Amino acid sequence: MTTTTNPLNEKSGMVPKDAKVTVIGAGVIGISWAGLFLANGLKVTVNDVRPDLEESTLKGLNELKPSLQALGYQIDHLESGLSFEKDLAKALEGADYVQENGPENIQFKQNLYVNIEAGLKSGALVLSSSSGIPATVFAEKMKDPSRVLVGHPFNPPHLIPLVEIVPGKQTSEAAISDAKSFYAALGKKPVVINKEVPGFVANRLQAAIFRECVYLVSEEVVRMESLDDIVSNSIGLRWAAAGPFKTFTLGGGPGGFSHFLEHFGPGLEQLWQVLGSPHFDKTTVDKLVEQETRAYGQVLYEDLQKERDNQQLAIMAAKKQ
Repeated sequence: MTTTTNPLNEKSGMVPKDAKVTVIGAGVIGISWAGLFLANGLKVTVNDVRPDLEESTLKGLNELKPSLQALGYQIDHLESGLSFEKDLAKALEGADYVQENGPENIQFKQNLYVNIEAGLKSGALVLSSSSGIPATVFAEKMKDPSRVLVGHPFNPPHLIPLVEIVPGKQTSEAAISDAKSFYAALGKKPVVINKEVPGFVANRLQAAIFRECVYLVSEEVVRMESLDDIVSNSIGLRWAAAGPFKTFTLGGGPGGFSHFLEHFGPGLEQLWQVLGSPHFDKTTVDKLVEQETRAYGQVLYEDLQKERDNQQLAIMAAKKQ
């Protein structure tokens, strides 16, 4: 694969109507990506071997439409640029971009990327939604992985702005730049991660916070529903406006971050020493499931999802204003 001109229109930041994206994997993430690509006017080919490929994809796209409409997209003819192809080689024909959403399995991905390389035109950009396997690993068997990198979204991709761009050791600078331009033109917030670390960044932060959440609930310090209320009405709101470092810079007053560390750093270090290290043993799992069932189990999944998406849209709209 060699570098060619990025088909994005750099001046307008628009995605050209003739650009083609092949979406590999028609699960929740793949369908969400497909919806966003279609809403931006791209031609999208969805590739998957599942027998209900067309039915499940169209059903999923229909469920995305209210959120896409709220984001300002026209949805009346969303599926007009959509096609399906179960044969990978045929699905890759003419693709400018590939968004891969396959299983998190190293051997599967390594074999898949060999097949992707065989069927791809020169200059195409290959992006993976991998949430943990780095590009250096899954592109190991490729002859030229210079146009391959991770484009990891936060679920659901059509709604949450973040995309973590994680290049592999052989990813070219041009590919990194093209990936940033591609996602930015789709209205996303692409952030380049400088090193390949397990879980990248957003999921590591989520895992760290969730570990303490599990500990506090399992130790009966607080019930699950109350913990969710605490987070969504405190640090969740605060971090939506300013991340942890910016928040603590402001917390230091006119003296800024150094003043904050001088006064609150020792207390934070002491707190680090007493944070919990829970395990998903049977007792803990049973306790969590019992509370989850009581707190959320009586509400339909679709209703919970709709409530979350509507609130997320409201927060995003407020940030833009």
